[in-house]
Amino acid sequence: MKTPKELKVKPIRNGTVIDHITANRALNVLKILELPNGEAAVTIAMNVKSSQMEKKDIVKIEGRELKSKEVDKIALIAPQATINIVRDYEIAEKGKVELTNKVKGILKCPNPNCITNANEPVKTQFYVMEKEPVTLRCYHCERMMVEEDIESQFRL
Repeated sequence: MKTPKELKVKPIRNGTVIDHITANRALNVLKILELPNGEAAVTIAMNVKSSQMEKKDIVKIEGRELKSKEVDKIALIAPQATINIVRDYEIAEKGKVELTNKVKGILKCPNPNCITNANEPVKTQFYVMEKEPVTLRCYHCERMMVEEDIESQFRL
């Protein structure tokens, strides 16, 4: 009887590994990071077994370290994600994403009557009402936004 060969994803020399993404959300992470953009090689693993969360997704981005605003975006759709910065094949930095109490300028308000959607020089701002599941409230019009709606409201 043949033993199945184990396939492993090639390690990256330099870049970012986003681990512990909620299962089936890796493609949404790519969308908000505007990847692939022709610069970086991207590897995706979806529905991988995990001891911590049953199933998870993983995204590896070669040759690019994420900016803090990008990490803030990931926290909105994958609040349990971890970010690993890889340099010379070693993890140089490791941290969990953290959803702050306020979200500024990242999302647009789904309320068409909100002042932030009226061509006024007003930045969007949301209060985080719940972190699990993520629930936000607009500072200006008080419209509530739940986790399922957040992904469609990113300012790209």
